[in-house]
Amino acid sequence: MENTASPPFLVALNLTRRCNLKCAHCYLDAGSRESDDTGELTTAEVKALIGDIAALSDETMVVFTGGEPLLRSDLMELVAHASGLGLMAVIGTNGMGLNDRRVLALKEAGAQGVGISVDSLDAAAHDAFRGLPGSWELAMAGIDACRRNDLRFQIHFSVTDDNAHEFDDMVAFAREAGAFVLNVFFLVCTGRGEKMTNISAQSYDRVMRRLTEAARRETDIMIRAKCAPHFKRMAWELDPDWPITAAHGYEAGGCLAGTRYCRVTPTGGVTACPYMEQEVGSIREQGFAEIWRDAPQFQALRQPVLEGRCGSCEYTKICGGCRARPFARDGQLMGEDFLCAYEPRGGPVIEPLGDEAGELAWAPEAEEWLARIPSFVRRFVRQRAEGHVRANNGTEVTAEVMAEMAATARARFGGRPPGFGAPKQ
Repeated sequence: MENTASPPFLVALNLTRRCNLKCAHCYLDAGSRESDDTGELTTAEVKALIGDIAALSDETMVVFTGGEPLLRSDLMELVAHASGLGLMAVIGTNGMGLNDRRVLALKEAGAQGVGISVDSLDAAAHDAFRGLPGSWELAMAGIDACRRNDLRFQIHFSVTDDNAHEFDDMVAFAREAGAFVLNVFFLVCTGRGEKMTNISAQSYDRVMRRLTEAARRETDIMIRAKCAPHFKRMAWELDPDWPITAAHGYEAGGCLAGTRYCRVTPTGGVTACPYMEQEVGSIREQGFAEIWRDAPQFQALRQPVLEGRCGSCEYTKICGGCRARPFARDGQLMGEDFLCAYEPRGGPVIEPLGDEAGELAWAPEAEEWLARIPSFVRRFVRQRAEGHVRANNGTEVTAEVMAEMAATARARFGGRPPGFGAPKQ
C-alpha cells in the first residue's frame, strides 16, 4: 500500500486520566482527582513528543486534554513549549478550574484558546450529566474568566436524545456568551459512553440538518459538527458551492481519524481518534513520526475500502462515514456508519471541489501575505482562500483575495484566527 501520510492537522494529547468530574459519556472512563497517575507521560516525555510533532509540521494544532488537563501541574510549561515551537496550543477542559489567574497564565504561556464543555443550559441537567452538583456554575464562571481576560473560547456541546431539543438555544447561548466556535459532538459509544443511551438516528438526522443550516446562516459564530462526517453531505445538499464542501480541514466536519488526526493517551499510546481504543503504537517504544507514517491501521484509513452503504454511497469521498462507530460496535473498521440514515442513490461519486479543480496558483504577493500569518493558522487560511477562489470560479489566489478575506474576518470575527477543535467531551 502506498504511504500517503501528510503531517497531522491536529494531535490530541490526553495528558491524564485524573478528573474532577465523573461524566457518564467519558470516552476515557476518567477517574477521580485522587486517582493514581502512575504511568502518565512525564513532562520530559510530553515535551519530546511535542518536539516530534513540530518536526513534522509547525502548522499542527495540539490539544491538551484529559481527563482534566488543568490537574497537570506542568500544563503551563507544556503549553509554553508547544507555543515556542510554533504550534497552535489549545486546551480542552470542563471549565471548572478556570479563573482569572489561570486564564492569564494560559495566555502568557501562549495558549490560543480553550474549549469548555456545556451539555445543557439547565444547570441541574448539566450537573447530572457531569456527575457533580455545581459543575454548571463553575463552567459558567470559567467562561466569564475567559471573556474578562480576552482568551478565545469555544463551547463543546455533546448531543444525546436527552438534550437534542436544546440545540437552537445552545446556538443562541454560545453566540451571546461571546464564544468563537460552537462545536457539536455526536457521541461514539466507548469508555463510559458504552453504558449510556446514544443519540437515535432520527434525532441525529434532525439535529444535523439544523446544525448545517445554522452553520450556513450564522455570521457571529462558527458552528461545526464533530465526529459527524455526514455534515459534509448535508452541506453539499444545502449548497454545493459552499466552500466548506471542498475543505479538508478539521473544522469542515469530515472524519480525519488516522489521516490528519490522532490522539496520544496518558501513557503514550497512539490511536486514530479518542473513540478508537486500539493502540497502533507507543511513543515510549517508537518515534511519533514513525507511528504516524507507518501504522497499518492509519495506512488503511488513508486509502479506505469502505463496505455496506458507505462503500456504495455517492458521498463516499466527501463523507465516508465515521470509522469509529462500526469499529467500536462490530470491530469493522471499514463497516458502514449505522447512525447515518441516508440511502445511496446509485449516482456517480461526488468529488470534493478541490480535487476536481486541481491545484490553484498563488500570486507572489499572496504567498508573501500567507507567509506573514502565524504558522498554526496558515493551513486554515490557505484552505479558506482557495475555497473562496474556487467558489467564484477563479484560478489564482491573489493579494486582492487575501485582503478581501482579511476584511471579512475583521467584520465577522474581529480579526481573530480561524476556529479550533478538539474531540473533548
